[in-house]
Amino acid sequence: MAIRFIVLTLLLPLSALGGTTAIVGGTVAIGDGSAPIPGGTVVIRDGRIVTAGADVKVPQGATIVDARGRWVSPGLIAPFTQLGIGSFSRVAEINDSTAAESPFSAAIDVSTAINPDDAPIQVSRAVGITRAAVVPFAGKSIFGGQGAVIDLSKRMDVIMRPRAFQYVELGAQADRPAGGSRPAAYAYFREALEEARDYEQPFGAKGERRWHEVLTRADAAALVPVLEGKQPLLVHVNRASDILHVLALRQSYPNLRLILLGAREGWRVCAQIAAAHVPVVASVGDLPDNFDSLASTESNVGRMTRAGVTVAVSILGVYLEAYTRELASGLVAITREPGASGLDWGQAFATITSNPAKVLGLDGEIGSMRPGRRADVVIWDGDPLEVASAPVAVYIDGQPQSLDNHLTKLRDRYRQLPPGALPKSYDHP
Repeated sequence: MAIRFIVLTLLLPLSALGGTTAIVGGTVAIGDGSAPIPGGTVVIRDGRIVTAGADVKVPQGATIVDARGRWVSPGLIAPFTQLGIGSFSRVAEINDSTAAESPFSAAIDVSTAINPDDAPIQVSRAVGITRAAVVPFAGKSIFGGQGAVIDLSKRMDVIMRPRAFQYVELGAQADRPAGGSRPAAYAYFREALEEARDYEQPFGAKGERRWHEVLTRADAAALVPVLEGKQPLLVHVNRASDILHVLALRQSYPNLRLILLGAREGWRVCAQIAAAHVPVVASVGDLPDNFDSLASTESNVGRMTRAGVTVAVSILGVYLEAYTRELASGLVAITREPGASGLDWGQAFATITSNPAKVLGLDGEIGSMRPGRRADVVIWDGDPLEVASAPVAVYIDGQPQSLDNHLTKLRDRYRQLPPGALPKSYDHP
């Protein structure tokens, strides 16, 4: 009867349950790096977290949600995705992940292409992801354009922050669009920033043009906030030497707000990353993807974290967001391997909750169940870092979200077919 009460109650909007709602009795994971709290309480009001933890007094008149036997956590954040910009990469009409033939690069605003009905959004929501950073791929330029932070709700207006960052390739994948080499990529990058610097005054005193039109005027304008430090620059690099070159860019452009993406060899230069106060969205793996990641190790995240780097984790592949928490669980598992550097449970869970929020500059809004954060809440049937666990309810801004998607519908349709419902492929002897 207790489970039935939980399920039926959780189907209601938290706002519909009353002005204030208390989720009680569950194991509460705040998401801020702390350990889980057995028998904790989460208090929500008007789509925001009021408080969460142990020994929390339930406000008088609050609606009670019984979460005994469950886990309660903030929603997961996927900090590198193509959600909403192309379900099928081979179908050009609906694939907006790159603009290889466009004259524009840095000026591209991916938020104008987000489709809330994109099937992978529904699948990702069903596994507990409530927010994501949508990153456009670089096309014929090293700049991919301006990414967006979205929520994964069922409403149409899912853009939380448009133009949240600028994306640039400066590693192995940068040489082709820049002319064939890393030096060419850095020369292109510096010239682009110089054009952005001269955007307001493109002509000299004698009327001469100050740049050679590496960028369109729209692209130059789009890079002005990057140059001024008003918009973060998400830089995709993996090789340790490339990371150091990226960090050195601040010597010429001190206002750059850098975020490293990938950083498979980040552990080799983690002291320098930490000293520069640059956060990382790390790819996880112990096998190299290419010659830029020969020093890959599963201890990469643990070593960078111990050095003081803020690290979020992501699978840098298309439509693999559903495996986000497997990355975090692996970071806990490798602590049992002799000589390996992993994370404890709270630290690992933070790499997919509060740390992505910090990387994206949204720590005060999402990523944890600290007071004042948005009520992105997931109730699980078990430990969220156990791969066999699954959400039983997902809320975004305090509103319930459907867990149905095309995969669950296919499962339900074909899981228990009566005999004869489908033609036999062959007859048994």
